[in-house]
Amino acid sequence: MITRILIVIVTLNTVASMLLLKRAVALIGTPSGLSDLPRFFIGAATSPLVYASLVLQVFGYACWMIVITQEKLGVAVAISGSGFYLLMALASWLVYGETLTRLQWLGLALITIGVLCVALKPD
Repeated sequence: MITRILIVIVTLNTVASMLLLKRAVALIGTPSGLSDLPRFFIGAATSPLVYASLVLQVFGYACWMIVITQEKLGVAVAISGSGFYLLMALASWLVYGETLTRLQWLGLALITIGVLCVALKPD
């Protein structure tokens, strides 16, 4: 049970960190070419939102180390990955107004069904 909770924590951390990272790079601005990369990376290196994203990733990574000691790697990755794809699509829609096509939503649904098949353990 604790393993499943940790997988949820890892997944939520990943979603939150990606949302923060997207916000950070949006504030920094898109590099217009190779000559603009130093400005972009200096902006990233000095962004509090980038550091907040990293803190979430490190916490999630620490939780993930515990997860993979208790669960098959393929099952843990499948569960976390499926949750991540669904939650990321929903969160980016809610936070940034990004949309997916019906075909993309169907693909996410099929992935989720496949992951459930992988993750269900016959007892």
